[in-house]
Amino acid sequence: MQSQPQASGYTDNLPLAVSVITLSVLALSLSDALVKLMSGQFVIWQIFVLRSLLVLPVLFLFLKLKNPALLSVPTALGWVALRSLMLVGMWIAYYLALPNLNLSVAAAAYYTLPIFIILFSAVITKDRICFLGWVAVLIGFCGVLLILQPRAGDFNMYTLLPLLSAVLYACAMILTRTKCRSVHPLMLSVALNISFVVVGSLVALSLLLIAPEQRIGFLLSPWTKMAVAEWVLMAMLAVAILIGSVGAATAYQKGPPSVIGIFDFTYVGFALVWSLVFFAEVPSPASMAGIMLIVAAGIMSLRQ
Repeated sequence: MQSQPQASGYTDNLPLAVSVITLSVLALSLSDALVKLMSGQFVIWQIFVLRSLLVLPVLFLFLKLKNPALLSVPTALGWVALRSLMLVGMWIAYYLALPNLNLSVAAAAYYTLPIFIILFSAVITKDRICFLGWVAVLIGFCGVLLILQPRAGDFNMYTLLPLLSAVLYACAMILTRTKCRSVHPLMLSVALNISFVVVGSLVALSLLLIAPEQRIGFLLSPWTKMAVAEWVLMAMLAVAILIGSVGAATAYQKGPPSVIGIFDFTYVGFALVWSLVFFAEVPSPASMAGIMLIVAAGIMSLRQ
């Protein structure tokens, strides 16, 4: 498939965008598996801060060697900051939901995000979504439901949090294409990781000052002491967020959100692999059928 020139002067590269978003989702799915492993040891704010503090020097060094001019403040600073805060909010909303929901319910609610991307693309960027594109989204979503098999009885108000997470992610990716397209993906990653450090530090400090004796669980626990094994895990999370943040920015700059959003569904397939590797969870026949539907939806989306 050939690149498509856009009226704005930027050029799409759909094969590159699809490849990059798939790699990004692979990295992020591994990161989430590691976070699950670490949730009994760490608090989310510690992960936010330390992970990004490991990533930022790498980004700054690479930018300095590649093109020092990129280190200047982005012209679309306000939009970049808004995009970063949306993505930080996405992670916060999702992790706030997990202690109060079955994982299948939370994930199924979150993976409505391609639906939001399709809708926002049609309304905001005026992308033309053909019938095949809509069918692809519905098939992919059915595949996710088939894998996760959420039960209606599990619904509660906390289910709105992963929906909020999906909306924030969709808005951030639309913003990436419409308002931040001229900003280098590495600078978008820098902004995101700075936001993680700022938000994580402010929340951790607030908890320490306001409620030092009332910290419970993954979100409200004290910071853990770091040994070699913990630093290795944190470094792996840093590599994953580096790949994921740069890759997602690149993909949504180089491809229509309505198409790239379909490939976010591949997260589920990768998550099943990590579940088998880390937690010895064997996919059921229904899960395998769901993966096949997701792959089919991705192929269909390229033909729309």
